[in-house]
Amino acid sequence: MAGLEIHREEFRGRLTLRLEGTLDGRTALQLRRSLEELGSREEVVVDFTHLREFRDTAVGVLTHGLRDRKLEFRGLAGHHERMFRYFGLSLDLGPTSQAWYSPEELLS
Repeated sequence: MAGLEIHREEFRGRLTLRLEGTLDGRTALQLRRSLEELGSREEVVVDFTHLREFRDTAVGVLTHGLRDRKLEFRGLAGHHERMFRYFGLSLDLGPTSQAWYSPEELLS
């Protein structure tokens, strides 16, 4: 069974949670709990760049209870960015964020 590693990196008051591994419904609950433990801390970045797999079921789990939080997301595929928006989560993709597209999205 694949898992998720959450690496905490703090720099100048900004906390980055860098994710590695697989993000699915079970591991998304682990991430959501980590975010809830941070309370109302400002300047939290969730970096999805190093995930091996990101299943759609994780989006529903993550958005539950996080709509009122201001989070910056990095490294989201266009598909997952849209999924978060469908679930009503407004996204801050950061000033240096670059869009990543799958081959299917480029062809459409």
